[in-house]
Amino acid sequence: SASSEVIMREGDVAREARVSLGFLSEVERGQKEASSELLNAICTALGLTLSSVITDVAHELTTCETVKLTVVDAA
Repeated sequence: SASSEVIMREGDVAREARVSLGFLSEVERGQKEASSELLNAICTALGLTLSSVITDVAHELTTCETVKLTVVDAA
């Protein structure tokens, strides 16, 4: 529930992940690519596991992808 969620400021996440606030902001905006080590540190700072985040992203991608089937009349 929202009342039990911990809200972290970006500066707190940057400090916990041992990365500069500017670099974290650039990663968030997609301007910089993060290594797997940095992604893991960010996840840890947020109280998440990297594997759970990757699983969630994979699920989101799967639900966004649509397979377009074409029916061919055999007659």
